[in-house]
Amino acid sequence: MAPSPSIPKAAFWMALSVASFLAMSVAGRATTAELNVFQVVELRSVIGFFILLPLVMMSGGFAAMRTKRPIAHIARNVIHYTGQAAWLYALTLIPLAVLISIEFTTPIWTAILAVGFLGERLSRPRLAAIVLGLIGVMIIVRPGVGPVDPGHVIVLGAAVCFGISVVLVKSLTRTDSVVCIIFWMMVIQSVLGLAPALYEWRNPPLELWPWILLIGFTGMSSHFCMARALAYADATVISPMDFLRVPLSALIGWLLYQEQIDAFTAGGALLILMGNLLNLQKKATKPAEVAVS
Repeated sequence: MAPSPSIPKAAFWMALSVASFLAMSVAGRATTAELNVFQVVELRSVIGFFILLPLVMMSGGFAAMRTKRPIAHIARNVIHYTGQAAWLYALTLIPLAVLISIEFTTPIWTAILAVGFLGERLSRPRLAAIVLGLIGVMIIVRPGVGPVDPGHVIVLGAAVCFGISVVLVKSLTRTDSVVCIIFWMMVIQSVLGLAPALYEWRNPPLELWPWILLIGFTGMSSHFCMARALAYADATVISPMDFLRVPLSALIGWLLYQEQIDAFTAGGALLILMGNLLNLQKKATKPAEVAVS
């Protein structure tokens, strides 16, 4: 049975998801500086699987992880794996704040897909929140001012993959538990990534293991918390909340990597925050029911 809609509960789980994603960004930059992207993604999935096992056992064990929608799980994880690998690769090419800013075209794809495939309502407050967020992102990125960086294109492709993934997760929450969704994410992506990871495998140095463990934990916790948030609110509500990662990532980039925050970044972040506040004031509506194919 799906839980009752609740904006406060959705916001709580989304805050934990945002914190996990930010920690994963820092850990991702540290690990991809020495290991290839596919190896990092594989380690993230395998370590995340073992971290998740206690939750699996508390949720009824492996028998409770059975699903009637294996194709949906496979499709979601092929798409998400592609996006995750592209995102990590782009992290090695462009500044953190720029990467996160471009990634936040994701809610635009999510909103369009959620309306088209999940039957969710794109109300005026939600539309305004998304538009404000998009304008803020465009101000930060300022396309057309300079040459297009390959990293920009790669992370834009990752954003499209993430948008599709969010909609598929929302659909899966109607029939499968959050633990089940994350369990199959770890299993399927571990299998998908094994061959490319082994192709250029390098034994990680001892000092890199804390970062590897962190990316493994946050790779699981970020999606666990995201799925919990999606169980309490529509995808078009959850995605704009995630916009807070833009100003926070800019702050992290400035503190850890001496990446400068200019007036455009600050102005764009303000518009994004305004959009989030507008969206959070919207009264929660009952999530749409989805037909299981």
